[in-house]
Amino acid sequence: MKDPIRLPELDPVAIAQLDELYRNTRNVHLRTRAQMILLAAEKGLVADEIDQIVRKDDETVRTWLKRYLAEGIQGLHDAPRAGGSPKVTPAYREQLAQVVRQRPRSLGQPYSMWTLQRLADYMAEQTGSGWKPKPCGCT
Repeated sequence: MKDPIRLPELDPVAIAQLDELYRNTRNVHLRTRAQMILLAAEKGLVADEIDQIVRKDDETVRTWLKRYLAEGIQGLHDAPRAGGSPKVTPAYREQLAQVVRQRPRSLGQPYSMWTLQRLADYMAEQTGSGWKPKPCGCT
């Protein structure tokens, strides 16, 4: 059995920040991480006890306790991951928002309603980008 990780007593500001994060985030992973820290700090629980409450394994709980000790509340957020750059730029999004608010006929198109495919084709023609939405499998 590994040595338990015990958090030092947290000041009221830190507790309030964790509570705020726990109550208001829409990210379920972040909420669970905040809950882990709150259980360790307020109740004095260790990973083996917390894992049963949050339904994660004790190594996961230990990882997040260590990250909190090392980085504070910011350590509970996911680290940036490698990957390709976004295919849709802010300028493209802005242009898309302007286009979708207009009727297709006012833009010289031979139809009166946008479909996803028509919009994608129009935007590809206007911007020169080859970006197309992934097929959704719907009809």
